[in-house]
Amino acid sequence: MTLQAAVQAYYGKELSSSADLKTTACCDADAVPVWLRPLLAKVHPEVTSRYYGCGLVCPAQLSGCRILDLGSGSGRDAYLLSQLVGPRGSIVGVDMTAEQLAIASQYTEFHAQQFGYANVSFLNGTIEKLADLDLEPESFDVIISNCVLNLSTDKAAVLQGVQRLLKPGGEFYFADVYTDRRLPEAVRRHPVLYGECLGGALYWQDFLRMARSAGFPDPRLVSNHPIVITDPKLAPLVGLARFESATYRLFKINGLEEACEDYGQAVIYRGTLPQHPDRFPLDHHHVLETGRTLPVCGNTYRLLHQSRFQEHFDFSGDFSRHFGPFLGCGSLSPFKNPASTAPAPATDPAPAPTPPPAPAASCC
Repeated sequence: MTLQAAVQAYYGKELSSSADLKTTACCDADAVPVWLRPLLAKVHPEVTSRYYGCGLVCPAQLSGCRILDLGSGSGRDAYLLSQLVGPRGSIVGVDMTAEQLAIASQYTEFHAQQFGYANVSFLNGTIEKLADLDLEPESFDVIISNCVLNLSTDKAAVLQGVQRLLKPGGEFYFADVYTDRRLPEAVRRHPVLYGECLGGALYWQDFLRMARSAGFPDPRLVSNHPIVITDPKLAPLVGLARFESATYRLFKINGLEEACEDYGQAVIYRGTLPQHPDRFPLDHHHVLETGRTLPVCGNTYRLLHQSRFQEHFDFSGDFSRHFGPFLGCGSLSPFKNPASTAPAPATDPAPAPTPPPAPAASCC
């Protein structure tokens, strides 16, 4: 049996609900913010009972967006986000498991009546072959995925397909499982460990290289938490490997660099994003407080200025002058004694006045 067939069998026949899972990869309802719980309550119970995600794939500013859900399963995330994009937006779910698609499609009319509009559709397909589906290139504002990339047998192809389908300025916002080392073949091919999202987990450094190769130079970590293997028979099989459930966001934006560079730029958050009146968490290193001027690297400036978040920020600076690596996150000089190359002053200069403290660096 191929790994793809094993995944279909595991999620289509082996699991009947999230209670059957043998690890803590899936988050529970307590992880859902309070403001989202009334929306989740409108999703049909059978749909939510077959939820196997590992994070919350619900970024800000989704009203009117067109969203693609990779590995949409029973449709829980699709129906949740349906309420956030509203009648002007739409959700397309893609999944390869017939049993999961049957549940998702069974309740489209139910949710249309619940929400007052119909904006969700589902396609049968594999996320490695998105080009085979009738999806227009550069037609999605946001692409999401919830604990599915690790199940793919060609993760690079998935990321390349995402790059092709995202609009300029769009983002791939997804939760998945990562490990602190490359896993041995026995673990990677173990049917239960693979089905539980552990066997196919990427070593995090390999993921970063793969994302950059696919055209996403600056992956941003949003959140993470450790995964516990609760089945005593499975825990010894992974040895010392440790697993994390992590949410990343990858932006399709021209000009992003692989390092954080300083161009003397700053942003001010206006406090106008719904549910974020006081601060906006862009990622785990960037929590932008309302009304506060924050120096940022060129990449963060572009992420905010060339995406759907632009209207919620004031911007200062441009790219006309470069000041080197961004303080606190840019790469250090590779030269052993860079200061020694500077010309010596002709005379001893007068002591300079003590400058005021520099603003805290904001980038990763």
